[in-house]
Amino acid sequence: MEAGAITEVYLLPGEYFVGDARYRIRTVLGSCVSITLWHPRLKIGAMSHFLLSEREGEAGQDLSGRYGRDAMALMVQQLKERGVRIRECEAKVFGGGTMFPAIEANTSPGIGHRNGLAAEKLLAEYGVPLVSESLFGIGHRHILFDVSTGDVWVRQGEKGTA
Repeated sequence: MEAGAITEVYLLPGEYFVGDARYRIRTVLGSCVSITLWHPRLKIGAMSHFLLSEREGEAGQDLSGRYGRDAMALMVQQLKERGVRIRECEAKVFGGGTMFPAIEANTSPGIGHRNGLAAEKLLAEYGVPLVSESLFGIGHRHILFDVSTGDVWVRQGEKGTA
């Protein structure tokens, strides 16, 4: 990679990524949630794209980025391997949208809402300050995380658009 070159990483559902200032991480979220973790001095960050807050009845399985609790543990582990103290990071949380309002109207709370609340709870458990969030509402979000600056751009799609 040439000096100063930026590499973009696109996260699919169930994936996460940990990298340094050479990376920008992007994804599209519906009811899924992304947690970004960023260390301002080291300029190292991580981002998840999880589908469900945690597993049910699958104890003993390998950790999977599909689940919020697992994704957080995987990111924390890789950050620690790079010398990052998790409590020195800043966190941002995105997603948790209602994708099918007519169907989810009778579900309380919906998957997206449960995912967003789980992300906030996980950050509190790890002692990571939450500095920004864009959660809930209707529709999807496009997310772009610039690891060099810690900035995260969010574009919320209009209801009913792809």
